[in-house]
Amino acid sequence: MRPLKSLLSLEECKKILNSYICPVERTEKLSLTRAKGRVIAKDVIAMVDVPPFARAAMDGYAVKAEDTYSAKTLEPVKLKLVGSISAGELSKKTVQRGECIQIATGSPLPSGADAVVMVEDTESEEKDGIIKFYRPVHPGANVSSAGGDIKKGQRVIFKEDFLTPAKIGVLAALGEKEVEVFVKPKIAIVSSGNEIVSPGEPLEKGKIYDVNSFTLSALVEENGCEAVMLPRIKDEVSSIIDGLKKALSNDLVVITGGSSVGERDLIWEAISEMGEVLFHGIAVKPGKPTLASMIDGKIILGMPGYPTSCLTNGYG
Repeated sequence: MRPLKSLLSLEECKKILNSYICPVERTEKLSLTRAKGRVIAKDVIAMVDVPPFARAAMDGYAVKAEDTYSAKTLEPVKLKLVGSISAGELSKKTVQRGECIQIATGSPLPSGADAVVMVEDTESEEKDGIIKFYRPVHPGANVSSAGGDIKKGQRVIFKEDFLTPAKIGVLAALGEKEVEVFVKPKIAIVSSGNEIVSPGEPLEKGKIYDVNSFTLSALVEENGCEAVMLPRIKDEVSSIIDGLKKALSNDLVVITGGSSVGERDLIWEAISEMGEVLFHGIAVKPGKPTLASMIDGKIILGMPGYPTSCLTNGYG
C-alpha cells in the first residue's frame, strides 16, 4: 500500500486542470430545433432587417397621423374606411387624406399611412363606412419600423455564445435554417474493478452493481458534453493500459475505481507508465484519492470507486 503523502487543495487541483484544458475546435451544423443549449461557433451578422417592413403593432386602423390631431373624446374625427389588411397581406390601396384602412397586428403598413390608431380608441359606423377616432396619434404611433428589432449588418450573436431559446428565436427571425456549433466534448467513462457488474446482471456474492458509470455519464450530459461509456476493465495493469489506449480517442477520460492506495488500486501505476501524473490526492473528504494525469495530450481523471466520493468530486 502507498499512503497519499501530499494532498493539494481542491482549488489548486482545479487550477492545474484548467492550465491543461484546450477548447474543442471541431464544429457541426444543426437544425434550429436541435441547437438549444449548444455553443455557437461563429458570429452571426444579420443579413436582413427584422421586421423587413414597417408593420402594425396593434389591431386598429392605418391613418395619416395629422388627420387625427383634432380628435377628442366628445368630438371624434371621422375618416372614411377604404379597405382592410390581414397579416401577410399587402394593401393595393394608398391611404389618402380623410381615409383609413383597417389593419391587423403584424400586417405591413399601407402606403400613405404613417400611424395606427388602436381599435379601442375608435367606433365604427358600419352603414356609412365611417370610423370615428376619439384620440389623436403622432407619426409612428403603434408601428414597428423596418429594422426596428434587428438592423441588417448588426452582429446579433457572438462566437461562443450559449444558444438560449431567445437566441434560437433570433436565428429564426433572420431566416436561418441551421447553425454551426462546436461539437460536444466526448468524455470517456471507464469503470474498473473485478467486483463490478452491470445493472440487470445476476449479482453474485461479493459483487456490486456499477453505479459510477451511470452517475458520471448523467453528470457529463448535464454539463453539455457527450458521455461515451466504455467496457469495464480488470484490476490488472495491462488491462488498465489497454482500456486507456482505447479511451484516448475521446477528448477526456474518466476512470473510476483503483485510484486509491490499496494492493489492487493500480490506476496510478498504469498511468505512470503511460504519461505524466499531475496530482494524486485532494484535501477533501470524501474523494481524497482522486488523481489526474496527461497522456498523449489528453487529461485522464482517476476517480475513487466509492460512489459518494466519485460523485462528490465529479461535481467539484
